[in-house]
Amino acid sequence: MKTKITELFGIEHPIIQGGMHYVGFAEMAAAVSNAGGLGIITGLTQKTPADLANEIARCNDMTDKPFGVNLTMLPGFANPDYPGYIKAIIEGGVKIVETAGRSPEPLLPALKEAGIKVIHKCTSVRHSLKAEKIGCDAVSVDGFECGGHPGEDDIPNMILLPRAAEELSIPFVASGGMGNGKQLVAALALGADGINMGTRFIATKDAPVHQNVKEALVQATELDTRLILRPLRNTERVLTNSAVEKMIEVEKAKGAETTIDDVKDFIAGVYPKVMQDGDLEAGAWSCGMVAGLIHDIPTCQELIDNIMAEANSIIADRLGKLAS
Repeated sequence: MKTKITELFGIEHPIIQGGMHYVGFAEMAAAVSNAGGLGIITGLTQKTPADLANEIARCNDMTDKPFGVNLTMLPGFANPDYPGYIKAIIEGGVKIVETAGRSPEPLLPALKEAGIKVIHKCTSVRHSLKAEKIGCDAVSVDGFECGGHPGEDDIPNMILLPRAAEELSIPFVASGGMGNGKQLVAALALGADGINMGTRFIATKDAPVHQNVKEALVQATELDTRLILRPLRNTERVLTNSAVEKMIEVEKAKGAETTIDDVKDFIAGVYPKVMQDGDLEAGAWSCGMVAGLIHDIPTCQELIDNIMAEANSIIADRLGKLAS
């Protein structure tokens, strides 16, 4: 399947693995890229630029296919060395960067000078248009269904994607809730040139996370996610657990007076405990509503092959028959 996204990034299938904290290691990115999609290393999971350089080198040893690096610019408890991370990306020969969070405009000159393609994750049409204006090559349009940060507009993809198609000139992929071939076809019909999957890729044999996490995603339904950090206007969709429910109670009690100090114990330092140690109750961790569509734990190759087979079958058979 050829789309503007496959041509832009030099990949076989229009499927991107989004950046995920303590998931997007070299093993994950290489598995997705080797299966014909675009794998992404999560830059800030690596504690220093030197660590990222080593991770990029490891990924280069695992695949000769294109892969990218995610750089997320969100409010947090530290100030990452972004120039150092960019230097590691450039020197590592990476040609694709996924940005997220705040505007990537300060990073673009160095990335563009190095010939790097930039896809920015956006949760609204207005932010997508800004990304296009400042020179991003593509955008990942993130609907309200997504795990992680869905923005504050609460617009689901059935509305957000066709609105993006009305406004954008650069290609975009559908992100948030994506997990199968039916959704790829729907995304293409709504104007996207591919899909970005996060949560679905965690539930694969190749994902370098604890088996408890993968099994939790298989067992979860579309009703098992919660929204946290709403009072701080930094909303995050997470899988429910005892810590998340306690955090929501704190936010309800504090209301508009909630501060980061009130909830930091529920979110700070959680990901290593969950993803590596398998402690599902350690705190809040991102999960999309697509959990309701996750019923197995395939390899990345099997997952992508199945998605593409299902999508091509729907396009050739069901839609073809309906059209005739």
